[in-house]
Amino acid sequence: MAEEASSAAPAAGTKMTMVVGVDDSEPSLYALRWTLQHFFPPVHLPPPQQYRLVVVTAMPSAAVGIAGPGALMDVRAFVESDLKRAAERVIDKAKDLCAQVSDAEFEALEGDARTVLCDAVERHRAEMLVVGSHGYGAIKRAVLGSVSDYCAHHAHCTVMIVKKPKHKY
Repeated sequence: MAEEASSAAPAAGTKMTMVVGVDDSEPSLYALRWTLQHFFPPVHLPPPQQYRLVVVTAMPSAAVGIAGPGALMDVRAFVESDLKRAAERVIDKAKDLCAQVSDAEFEALEGDARTVLCDAVERHRAEMLVVGSHGYGAIKRAVLGSVSDYCAHHAHCTVMIVKKPKHKY
């Protein structure tokens, strides 16, 4: 039993891995900025960064709702191209925000955000997953689904859901 617990921990001298899920929404970019502020001090300041950062964005599949020969295939190619450009913009924003991080990777993967993030946790053997919260109520969550709720129940690591504070005036 003790061997199992020790094999899950990173080896001495290696950094733990933190996966952060991003999209083009303000809540997810806020979560990334919050994570950088609290877990990733600038490289030139002590203490050294203890995490390896993996920023992941999910692209929906262009095949959803588009099928058939001829003109529809042209539409599919256009949609795929547009989705890739949108994902590249998200990754470019994340790279700009992560300039202070010494050990960062960026991935744009096709699929549903919930499964893409949980798969990234497994693939990178992450100790933590960070996602933002849109702050949907129960009805919107039930209709739209909640990436953060799904990840909190299905990711095999600690999940931190970062909520942007509401300003009180």
